[in-house]
Amino acid sequence: MKKLGFICLLFIGFSFNAKAQHDPSDQIMSANWDIIGDVEFKMAKDDTEMFALFNNDIKKRAGKPFELEGYIVPIKDGMKQTKFMLSTLPINQCFYCGKNGVPIMVEVQLKEPTKFTYQTIKVRGILKLSTANALDASPISLLNGTVVK
Repeated sequence: MKKLGFICLLFIGFSFNAKAQHDPSDQIMSANWDIIGDVEFKMAKDDTEMFALFNNDIKKRAGKPFELEGYIVPIKDGMKQTKFMLSTLPINQCFYCGKNGVPIMVEVQLKEPTKFTYQTIKVRGILKLSTANALDASPISLLNGTVVK
């Protein structure tokens, strides 16, 4: 569970406006990533909890199919992945994983495992929004996902 908490910290980092150096040609940009990037976060007064503030644009997409292209950031070891974070930047350009700023990330849960790759993949799944503490669980997930060829 602590690993998931740490990965969630990676996810929430996009809400902070840090400027990082990276190869701009590697960063994935799309209208769907923009929707996710507009999610804001509110820290509790004691700094032990953080909650996502979802706008209407993302709320109207919750529970519906949603598609994203991005890079796999594994949560567990192994060449085959069914649960991982999907990022707008490659793992070697992530601040915690490699070098640079924290990219936008969402948790992905696939129906069937996919082989880890350093290339981008496109995933389609059901968009799930969570109001739970973002320090403990990813606030945005794609469930029952499939890799789009």
